[in-house]
Amino acid sequence: MNPRIQMVDLQSQYQKIKEEIDGAIRKVLLHGKFINGPEVKEFADNLADYVGVKHVIPCGNGTDALMISLIALGLKEGDEVVVPAFSYIAPAEVIAFRELIPVLVDVDERTFNFSSEHLEKSITAKTKVIMPVHLFGQACDMAPIIQLAKKYDLDVVEDNAQSLGAEYIHPDGSRQYTGTIGKISCTSFFPAKNLGCYGDGGALFTDDDELAEKIRMIANHGQSQKYKHDIIGCNSRLDTLQAAVLNVKLRYLSTYNAARIEVAEKYTEAFKNIPDIDTPVQKEFSTHVYNQYTLKVRERRDELKTWLEKKGIPTTVYYPFPLQKQAALKGLTRTASTLDVSNRLCEEVLSLPIHTEMVPTEQNYIIEAVLDFFK
Repeated sequence: MNPRIQMVDLQSQYQKIKEEIDGAIRKVLLHGKFINGPEVKEFADNLADYVGVKHVIPCGNGTDALMISLIALGLKEGDEVVVPAFSYIAPAEVIAFRELIPVLVDVDERTFNFSSEHLEKSITAKTKVIMPVHLFGQACDMAPIIQLAKKYDLDVVEDNAQSLGAEYIHPDGSRQYTGTIGKISCTSFFPAKNLGCYGDGGALFTDDDELAEKIRMIANHGQSQKYKHDIIGCNSRLDTLQAAVLNVKLRYLSTYNAARIEVAEKYTEAFKNIPDIDTPVQKEFSTHVYNQYTLKVRERRDELKTWLEKKGIPTTVYYPFPLQKQAALKGLTRTASTLDVSNRLCEEVLSLPIHTEMVPTEQNYIIEAVLDFFK
């Protein structure tokens, strides 16, 4: 019998914590403080304690977080921000929207993250920010990025939407959570993330007191106090109801990440002898929390996708087009290398279902289907 399989099973996850979630939501409904209620600050403080950063400033979504970071750093029209070419569009999108220049850099073909080989070559006198994206649950190699930032007096803004809870391991062996290394970090609480709410939500992290205050003002119409607007800002707030949900789910984040790791390890063991695919790597400088489990499939990716879909197994291609081929960005970017790896990855990557509630019967069915395809 074909088990019921989803890319992400949020319904089953909710059922396990239903009493806590319902109680948290009911509390908000009773006190009625739906905007900037006490749960928002409580969640921000709890998340700051979890990752070890001084300031967590919640906002409306992860894209807003990226936008606010660029505003807070005072970038001017024509300034350049370096981003990976293989990524979701949001980082490059907000850069272009601010009339800045996204500089596209190729990625490592095994980690899918920034390639240090190409990064320094991308930097010019106009470069102001390096924006590493910790893709699919694994940290970029931050030590060389921080070194380059210091060498050229650049700021680092981490896009940590997919890797909350992953740890970067410094060359000296010390560890930091992703999102606590750059000057600012941005994250998303989109429902499918490792820490997801039941709608949109996001946050910015920083250890800089002055910058934190500026970010808070920008996210709240530029107000230093009610009706006193010192700078031009926007309206980007995390709803109290979503903060209440996140406060509950934060208690389970380590457990959720451990469950994803267990699923990933089982996949990797099952597929290790298939010559036509590469399973995800875990580099020595990072842990991996597997927001996605992404294979590289040589030549037959689309055939495998169709095969699995016919068996009732959903898959997703993250991402089918590199940023340099997105029509919205045409004429707005600068490329810093040939971007050959990014082009090739878009034709090879395939993400399998992975989530916190996957049961052995479901995963065994997926594994057997993949192995049958490659017989």
